[in-house]
Amino acid sequence: MNKFRGTGVALVTPFANGAVDYEGLKAVIEHCIEGGVEYLVSLGTTGESATLTPKESLEVLEFTTKTIAGRVPLVAGFGGNNTQAIIDKIKAFHFEGVDAILSVSPYYNKPTQEGIYRHYMALAEMAPRPIIIYNVPSRTSSNITAETTLRLAHASDKFIAVKEASSDLVQCMNIVKGKPDNFLVLSGDDAITLPMLSFGMDGVISVIANAFPRRFSDMVRYGLSGDFKAASKLHFDVLEMMDLLFVEGNPAGVKAALELQNICSKEVRLPLVELSEKNYINMKNAIERLSDFRF
Repeated sequence: MNKFRGTGVALVTPFANGAVDYEGLKAVIEHCIEGGVEYLVSLGTTGESATLTPKESLEVLEFTTKTIAGRVPLVAGFGGNNTQAIIDKIKAFHFEGVDAILSVSPYYNKPTQEGIYRHYMALAEMAPRPIIIYNVPSRTSSNITAETTLRLAHASDKFIAVKEASSDLVQCMNIVKGKPDNFLVLSGDDAITLPMLSFGMDGVISVIANAFPRRFSDMVRYGLSGDFKAASKLHFDVLEMMDLLFVEGNPAGVKAALELQNICSKEVRLPLVELSEKNYINMKNAIERLSDFRF
């Protein structure tokens, strides 16, 4: 469980002329590992998994596993709104080199809390790896309440963490208060990760750490150690950057930041579009303003 305490990176999927850019993906992975992050997450929202074909998803995961080569833990995204389809997909994969599963709460069909609970319990019965629950109401239109998260955490040891992207600090506090000792509560919101650490959350699955892994993972480590003075300096250094990363949606912003560092292209797949010229220039200027800048 402790291998997922700290900073995980929700990896982007680079593209070039419409196809997956594997050299770009390798560059992002190496950049993150060299930046000192604790683990990587493949095929999440930031990885544009919704517009990858099943074949591409498998190839991206296989490539990521091979490139990491056991140097850091890897979490793989297996989510959707059809419980049986997710189960079938998990059964078909070998999971070599994968340490845990990140599974988003079912979207679009807006299940009840009982439906969400039964969905995750069905996954827990057959998943060959531990599961990180992913709550992101802004995308699913369905919040996993603190009560449901705690019910799952206490029902099965297969659930080792929740990625909380509800932006609801009170909900997160209630999860921290009631969770089992062997269950992590992870931020899914870069901008409020630091205050979340102050009341006992265990880290973050981050977007900004694709582009600035050293600075952001250092901030998280300072926060986890209780040195909020040092953590606050790093937090405020990148606060403007965090706003720009999401001003036109994710991952358009972080891909622009990666391109400005010559790591991979800013290209995204429709229906997403690249960062506007105005905000691309704003991003470039913000990077240049970072005090004692380091990646």
